[in-house]
Amino acid sequence: MASVPNSGPAAPPPPPVWDATPPGSSPVGYGGFWIRVVAYLIDVILVGVVLSFVMGIFGLRQVNPDDLSDIDPGVNLLTILVFWLYFALLESSERGATVGKMAMGLRVVTGDGKRLTFLNATGRFFARILSGAIFCIGYLMVAFTERKRGLHDMIANTVVIKTR
Repeated sequence: MASVPNSGPAAPPPPPVWDATPPGSSPVGYGGFWIRVVAYLIDVILVGVVLSFVMGIFGLRQVNPDDLSDIDPGVNLLTILVFWLYFALLESSERGATVGKMAMGLRVVTGDGKRLTFLNATGRFFARILSGAIFCIGYLMVAFTERKRGLHDMIANTVVIKTR
């Protein structure tokens, strides 16, 4: 009769390491408050210059803040349209970042690290209205949350990560 070797009880699996990073990769860094402010300023200046140029071509003019009866809804609509397309198209692109974010080494991804869709980037853009609505508390949340997420990031399930 052949004997079967007794291997004994199976060894327990090693305990899980939840915060370990895969070999050969570095931990993800999040884009904090001030670096995102600088990236946004770069974007606003760039889009402002382009918008002024486009408005000049079409003969549109800026609103005089002293005379609110002189408001041109076309200028407001054009401004919203240009900013929305700039942010939504670039953040849903292959690079996942606006020019300002690229300059600062940042990228916008979904909560699980995937590329944003245009719809997701659009939702994030319009959720920024809520972030600024109450004394910009939604933006200030970036400085105090674990993954450096503002209210608009939480609504759209996005994270701004460092690429370098």
